[in-house]
Amino acid sequence: MAEVLFEKRGHLGVITLNRPQAVNALNAGMVHAMLEQLTAWAEDDAIKTVLVHGAGDRGLCAGGDIVAIYDDILRRGDRTADFWAAEYRLNSLIARYPKPYVAFMDGLVLGGGVGISAHGSVRVVTERTRTGMPETTIGFVPDVGGTLLLSRSPGSPVPTPPSRVPI
Repeated sequence: MAEVLFEKRGHLGVITLNRPQAVNALNAGMVHAMLEQLTAWAEDDAIKTVLVHGAGDRGLCAGGDIVAIYDDILRRGDRTADFWAAEYRLNSLIARYPKPYVAFMDGLVLGGGVGISAHGSVRVVTERTRTGMPETTIGFVPDVGGTLLLSRSPGSPVPTPPSRVPI
């Protein structure tokens, strides 16, 4: 079964993260597939809007697949570095996407899930949405712009920029 599904519904391009047993945690293959499809849809005049959502009822995305990262590190592989590089390219593409990009952020939206949703132009949250950057609990700095994005969420205090003193 494909870990990420793509379909056209009229003028809507639908991305379904399809790993409900892992709360749709992202791996390198999923990120590369999303990059490829989003790039194609950006140039496709038949697609007017893109929607991303998660399969199952637990959430959009629990972030990066920590088990895959752990296994890759034990094997001294290079898939983890590839994953992060591709994830950053994907988040950058989403942030500047030329069409409305709608993220249905129902349930858990953690780490990399914040990256593939909160950078989009439209974010739909529900009473079940639980979002955060859990990597901070083990001393990692969030890597998908999460601290910036979450600090600018509706209802969050907007940081005041430092005053500039003319010289």
